[in-house]
Amino acid sequence: MTTPFSPPLYMQRYQFVIDYVKTYRPKKVIDFGCAECCLLKKLKFHRNGIQLLVGVDINSVVLLKRMHTLAPLVSDYLQPSDGPLTIELYQGSVTEREPCTRGFDLVTCVELIEHLELVEVERFTEVVFGYMAPGAVIVSTPNAEFNPLLPGLRGFRNYDHKFEWTRAEFQTWANRVCQEHGYSVYFTGVGEAVGHWRDVGFCTQIAVFQRINQPMSNAERLEPSVYKLVYRVVYPSLCDNNIYQRTLVSEVLYEAQHLRQEWLRRMNMDCNNNAHFFAPPLMEVFHHGVQADARDWQPVYQQGSTICVPLARVWSSPRVRALCGSVQRLREELVVDARVRMSADGTVLNLPVYDDVEEEPEEEKDEEEDVKTVSGIGNNMEEDWDRELESCGNA
Repeated sequence: MTTPFSPPLYMQRYQFVIDYVKTYRPKKVIDFGCAECCLLKKLKFHRNGIQLLVGVDINSVVLLKRMHTLAPLVSDYLQPSDGPLTIELYQGSVTEREPCTRGFDLVTCVELIEHLELVEVERFTEVVFGYMAPGAVIVSTPNAEFNPLLPGLRGFRNYDHKFEWTRAEFQTWANRVCQEHGYSVYFTGVGEAVGHWRDVGFCTQIAVFQRINQPMSNAERLEPSVYKLVYRVVYPSLCDNNIYQRTLVSEVLYEAQHLRQEWLRRMNMDCNNNAHFFAPPLMEVFHHGVQADARDWQPVYQQGSTICVPLARVWSSPRVRALCGSVQRLREELVVDARVRMSADGTVLNLPVYDDVEEEPEEEKDEEEDVKTVSGIGNNMEEDWDRELESCGNA
């Protein structure tokens, strides 16, 4: 019997974590055994309120080769997120007590514990559930009862596995964890067998632990004293005043230039200096009428070589409104920015009728990071069967 999984099993495991994060929105997440940072890369895109994302692995070589895949993209700078995000990578072992790992909302251990000796599993249990005491823990591990359905498999699924538990063995361990450390647990999995083979359970069994008492998510975070920091990056966000100011002004200028272009397009400009006015079409007024008052529709007009865009018109942009709480605050932010030309009373943005034809000197480019694509690195944390099924083309 063949057992193709579509999507591949490792992707289903990652998606399980993503769905959990989407539902419960933890702010601080740590992934043990992060290896090539695949789960971390997915969570940085599906962050759903995550503010601190940490990966820990004992293999620093893999971390050093893959850490740049977690760097911000150009789009992260062009459209900063509302909330902060810091990503950190550490070299360390899950069996060691590290003060900076306490107070997390979620710990993920995806296909990790089977790589530990049983004695180390006891230390893992004490460190994660006793010392760290996070709000929730997701543990996934192979289901040994499913192995006979994998053609040609002899022994464990991966050469580095020290054990593979049946459902009863996994649940016995998990229930003991709950009794000793104050957690509740429910069991599920990914990779379901078909037909009458369903009785063997999921290919990957998953336990989701929830702390019964209030978690320590607000505890002060300490500096690392056992783990070695390998990589740290802070993503641009609107929580940074400089980034907020730059983003707001860019949105304002974009909206003002849009109104200016509309004015130029709709008006037949003549060669004199008489003032022209542009009022929005009726349907446009109806479209914005619910959220904009009469002042928002003051006309755009020309005075000499200047096109005047009322600040109230710019304020009618939903994006500008979302960034700035009031017209008064918007005016205060714009007055201090050298890129914005405003009238003396601060009610009008002044833009030139004609675009500048002079070429501006190129800004000095920031030094680019040399991000190399790393290939050919074997991930011991992935099951061999995932590669087999992936290479078969997701039947």
